[in-house]
Amino acid sequence: MPDSHLHRGAAEGFGADAERYDRARPVTPRPVADAVLAYLAGGPLGAGYPPAAASAPAAPPRVLDVGIGTGLSALPFRAAGAHVLGVEADPRMAAVARGRGLDVEVARFEQWQPAGRTFDVVVSGMTWHWVDPVGGAAQAARVLRDGGVLAVFWHAADLPPTLREALHRLYSTALEGTPGAAMYTPGRSAADGYEAMLDRAQDGLTEAGGFAAPERLRHHWQRRYTVAEWLDQVPTSGGFGRLPEPVQRVVLDGTRSALDGDPAVSNGAFTVDHTTVLLAARRVG
Repeated sequence: MPDSHLHRGAAEGFGADAERYDRARPVTPRPVADAVLAYLAGGPLGAGYPPAAASAPAAPPRVLDVGIGTGLSALPFRAAGAHVLGVEADPRMAAVARGRGLDVEVARFEQWQPAGRTFDVVVSGMTWHWVDPVGGAAQAARVLRDGGVLAVFWHAADLPPTLREALHRLYSTALEGTPGAAMYTPGRSAADGYEAMLDRAQDGLTEAGGFAAPERLRHHWQRRYTVAEWLDQVPTSGGFGRLPEPVQRVVLDGTRSALDGDPAVSNGAFTVDHTTVLLAARRVG
């Protein structure tokens, strides 16, 4: 994880099946976007948007979405009235986002040329670990106006305990010797695991300079999946497409068996607890 931004093959491999990624991954919840925009308006992180004590913005907020992918992280910001521009390294993912009417420029964020443009907010949903933590923070500082906000976040999924234990046995065996073997480790929240990514992002901000002390937020939500929907999202995990095909089949078949036999699955569906972990910091200087 400390050098995940160097693994460009995995970082830019999601577009191999961009349509599957788009339909299987969750849209960022609207309260996450509201929290960021409220923070931009001077309210506390986690407040509703627009804050009751703040005047309406003179113009719609200008949001730059880093690693916009298919647009799943941008949609709630657009729904809140923001103007969104995306930067995306994979042209296949960018094509899906453009199909939603989003403006996207294809580039790696660290090398992207803003051409003099500045923004009120830079966001990155589920992608900042693929960005150089110092180079990305420095680039964000360059394109943010004074008082603008950088917000990076990830969605952590906590499965029902019995299902988590079954999948941990599967992954620790099938993916032994790989980072994926540690997935679904029992006894800890997935959100706690994502705190390491927030730590890494915060360290990058500190080294790059130009930001006030960051703040953190957790937003809890739920999503109900059918068995078919969960199986559909398994191949969208980072690095799955680089596994040998026999290993992919073992993981998918084992996941299907675990779902079929788990008491948490009722009438072909089950509920997953999600936590969005978010770090936000204001541009200063």
